[in-house]
This record gives sequence, structure tokens and C-alpha cells, in this order.
Amino acid sequence: MSRNRTRVAALGAALLIATAAAGTAVAADDAAGRHQRPQREAASLTGTGKLYRSAGDDIHFTFDAHLDAKDLMAPDKAHGTFRFSHYLHGKGASAEGRIDCLVTGGKVAVATGVITKSDLDGAVGKRVGFTVDDRGRHGDRLGYSWAATGSPRDTDNLPKCVSSAPFEKVESGDFTVVPWEPRL
Repeated sequence: MSRNRTRVAALGAALLIATAAAGTAVAADDAAGRHQRPQREAASLTGTGKLYRSAGDDIHFTFDAHLDAKDLMAPDKAHGTFRFSHYLHGKGASAEGRIDCLVTGGKVAVATGVITKSDLDGAVGKRVGFTVDDRGRHGDRLGYSWAATGSPRDTDNLPKCVSSAPFEKVESGDFTVVPWEPRL
């Protein structure tokens, strides 16, 4: 008998610990007794990808962009970072910066940010835009605001959350888009 009680007590303790550990992800009731779901961020774009180029260009993009739940109706309060690089035969450039806008719809994200560091002359301080179509692990696509101008330094007066269609194929890596669901 005492052996069974010990097993039951140990099982009960394990269940309590597991429940407590998972408690932050479980729905709760508010002060008025209404059932509430855990709050998620309003939108995000994360991941890293290498673009496909038949000539062998080495092009990488990385995003860590987020719109907090409290800023649901203000996509220009997005925050985070981006990085990109483009090299061919040892020549090219890279840049990194801070995100200043993020809008997503379904699995498509449009983000902009300001370049804060780059080895491309004239790029620091320029706003650039990105568009990602999250099609799953082996089908994502990407576009960028300088597609028509040829260089990120040629994006004068680019407004927030503006970019091109996601025309480039992502060869490896994966991007993840959390859809924005504004109150309309």
C-alpha cells in the first residue's frame, strides 16, 4: 500500500511540475472570468536565405523583424534587424541595419529598414525594402527595393514598408512570416 501511495504522490508531483512549467503558454481567465488566449506578437519576419543565381553569385539575406502585439495598428513601430550580402568572384558588399516598418498578409511580408553599417559606399543611412513570400522550406521567394535601380544606395526617399515583388528564388535557408491581423 505505501508503495502505491509513493508512486501516486510522485506522479502527482510530476504532473504539478509539468503543469506549472507549461502554465505560461496555457490560456487563462481574466479578472472578469473571460477566457483569454495567450498574446502573440502582431507580425514577424525571421530567417536566413541564400538566393539562387545561375552565374554563381553568393547572395544572402537575414531578417529578425517583429511587430509587438501592443503596436498592432502601428506597423511603423516594428523593430529588429536585417543583413544582406552580395559577392561574385570575391567582389561585392554587405550591409546591416535596423527595421523600421513591417506589414504582413498571409505568408507575405514587406519590411523596410535603414542601413546602419555597410562596406558599400553611400549606403549607410539609406532606407531599403524587402518582400518575402514564405512558401515553405524549399520554395520561398524574395524581392528588394533596389531591384529596378541596381543598388541599395539608389533608394532615395523610399517610404516605409515599400519594396518590390518577390521575384528571386531562395536556393537554401528558410524564412518564416507571422501574419498581421489588424483590427479593420
